[in-house]
Amino acid sequence: MNKKIKIGQIGCGYWGPNLVRNFLNNKQVENIIVCDSNKEMLRKISAKYPSIETTDISDTIINDLSIDAVIIALPAKLHYEYAKKAILAGKHVLVEKPFAMNSFEANDLIKIGKEKNKVVMAGHTFIYNAAVKKIKKIIDSGELGEIYYIFSQRLNLGRVRQDVNAMWNLAPHDISIVLYWLNEKPSKVYANGKSFLQKNIEDLVFLHLDFPSGKSVHIHVSWLDPCKTRKMIIVASKKMLIYDDVSTEAKIMIYDKGIDKTLKDDIKHEIYDFASFQLQTRIGDILIPQIDFDEPLKEETNHFIDCIMNGKLPITGGKEGLEVVEILEKAQKYL
Repeated sequence: MNKKIKIGQIGCGYWGPNLVRNFLNNKQVENIIVCDSNKEMLRKISAKYPSIETTDISDTIINDLSIDAVIIALPAKLHYEYAKKAILAGKHVLVEKPFAMNSFEANDLIKIGKEKNKVVMAGHTFIYNAAVKKIKKIIDSGELGEIYYIFSQRLNLGRVRQDVNAMWNLAPHDISIVLYWLNEKPSKVYANGKSFLQKNIEDLVFLHLDFPSGKSVHIHVSWLDPCKTRKMIIVASKKMLIYDDVSTEAKIMIYDKGIDKTLKDDIKHEIYDFASFQLQTRIGDILIPQIDFDEPLKEETNHFIDCIMNGKLPITGGKEGLEVVEILEKAQKYL
């Protein structure tokens, strides 16, 4: 594809203006037409970006033959319906997280995308985060040793949603990161949560994943916490790592700490049991790696355009979207 791409965006609420800004900054994008039912939002976005077109009728975008790709930034329960319409109309699609609300919907979008030969991409923005990518390299290098467990917290006071619970709202970020880091799907998923503010909409959820390799992941998400927290702790056999997305100076900290198992000095025989070893605490240096940081959403939107222009497979394609949805779907049964 040599011509510039025209984009339609359906939904321009909380996250939508960020998508508009980043796509407009891409030199391969000709223009954007934005659809939203809120006419006041359309007025504001038009005032900020005079070059864009606006409409409050989604079919205007779906049926426009000049539009190459559609961004779905609607409430989660509408993702499947509008993504399917767009793909069937011959558009490439980028679907904000969660990719769909169940595995049937996710599989159907993947299937239709293949049939229509269109790029179908999930908006897992954190996979395009420089710190997350750096940690992936650190894990793959073996520097941390064998990973024992990962503990993740994504907490804030609000923004409270009414269409989905805190798990479907926040946990897709952490799940997508963990799957990317570990390159492994969990063998067991369970969760528990509490609904304090709204009936049957959990604002606090604890999600637990067990992996075939023995690794364990615990994810804590909440809309009811006094502090904004986006932190992941990796505990491994050689070193430990903290990823703090809120930090401006030390997003990654590698701790040369651990518990070493060594043979006792007085052991003479060659057959060893647990009693033959002693456990010693090791405390070493703390390393803060340098990161060349760019806005993750810019990386994501540029990647989507690159996939369309050059026939590439997206890093966070339908398959990756499905894997996250499958975990959320299993966890939801416990809530």
